[in-house]
Amino acid sequence: MTSSETNRAGARAPADGARPSRAGSPAWELLLPAASAPARARGRSLQAALREAVRTGRLAPGTRLPSSRDLAADLGVSRGLITEAYEQLTAEGYLRSGRGAGTWVGSAVRAAPPRARDLAPRSSGVRADFVPGTPDLSLFPRTAWAAAQRSVLAELPHHDLGYPDPRGLPRLRTALAELLARRRGVVADPERIVVVSGVAQATTLLGFALHARGVRTVGVEDPGSPQHDALYASAGVTTVPLPLDGEGIVPGPLMDSGLRAVVTTPSHQFPTGIAYSARRRTELLGWARSVEGLVLEDDYDGDFRYDRAPVGALQGLDPEHVAYTGSVSKSLAPGLRLGWLLVPESLADEVIERKRTMDLGHPTLDQALFARFLERGAYDRQLRRCQRAYRERRDTLVTALEEHFPGAGVAGIAAGLHVIAALPPRYGPQRDFLARVAAAGVAVRPLADYRHARAGDDEERGVRLVLGYAHLPPARIRAGVRLMARASER
Repeated sequence: MTSSETNRAGARAPADGARPSRAGSPAWELLLPAASAPARARGRSLQAALREAVRTGRLAPGTRLPSSRDLAADLGVSRGLITEAYEQLTAEGYLRSGRGAGTWVGSAVRAAPPRARDLAPRSSGVRADFVPGTPDLSLFPRTAWAAAQRSVLAELPHHDLGYPDPRGLPRLRTALAELLARRRGVVADPERIVVVSGVAQATTLLGFALHARGVRTVGVEDPGSPQHDALYASAGVTTVPLPLDGEGIVPGPLMDSGLRAVVTTPSHQFPTGIAYSARRRTELLGWARSVEGLVLEDDYDGDFRYDRAPVGALQGLDPEHVAYTGSVSKSLAPGLRLGWLLVPESLADEVIERKRTMDLGHPTLDQALFARFLERGAYDRQLRRCQRAYRERRDTLVTALEEHFPGAGVAGIAAGLHVIAALPPRYGPQRDFLARVAAAGVAVRPLADYRHARAGDDEERGVRLVLGYAHLPPARIRAGVRLMARASER
């Protein structure tokens, strides 16, 4: 028997041509960083490093591994960690072993699994991003959130980890009712609040409830959020665009439409930034009563007011004809997927049942955590912090536009997280302007992108942009406007 046919323990090598390898050789040096990992993560790190070495071919099929005792000594770790790693990778098929024959790299090792793609909507490769809709995620209160999470995990009763009330935890619904009544003037009955995965789910739930009642069309503001079309379509409901003027939805087309439901953003219309006038609110509610219809109020940024007194929610004027929805997507982070829907009593049972069949309720831990955040005043503190930051950024954007685009008109600045900038005609036509700034690495959206009815586009009105600013620090805002101005002059 030659030396190549025996292993270190004297066992005969397999007949398939496997070749031995000794610890301490370059093949095992790849495990040294994992062996230096913190004690609590060392076992997982060793398994991951060994698995990756097999996947990538650094340890070829048929390679004999050192005994667990020898490899543990060479790496300076416990033998138990190596034994556990060998057993786990043998179970996964990366290694094979036999009684008295040692451990070997499998001869038919599986290929590395495909990596999951990230389809999250993010702007990449841009130097300045003025696309609206995202808050400053760096303002998320990590310390306070983590403290609330620890407290909730310590205090949450075991039974709260079972299947929840589809409306949401009573504790959170009670806290939300107090918040919405105090800050937004909502008539908030906790029994009619449904905790949802953001305004998108609230919209879909209402769409299903309306469809079950025979409603096949719903009015939407024009211009308005382009997401409504797809959300209502998923429930079998078609959207009908309704024109706006300086006070809100124009009453005549609404009255003549035959609609029985309409979606609005009355406190800060998206994207124009107007607040519905008292007269227009009265007319809208009068229409709803006359047709026994429903107004769907999206209060997407109702807590951010800078130069005017807060405008109360429409729901507070007629809670039986208005369904009210909001979320933490602008105040905390959209990734939390946490919002609320307050429905009229006549729709409550249908919406709650649809929520139950859709997902059996929102995650309990998230609800309990947010309830504590509300109860301890942390959410109010977060809103004040964001308000100060966003006011400064709005002022920075307005000043930068005045400096670099003389004669530009800026609207919708009294509230919210975006403005409308109307540039003088010399910067047009709009198509050319957008092409130039995009080539310069500036991401912007024209007001035309939010129009449902495209006839008579914005070309004749010059360049009209919807500029989001909340997610940009002041220095980035100034630099972005400067880039946009330079690009427009070429």
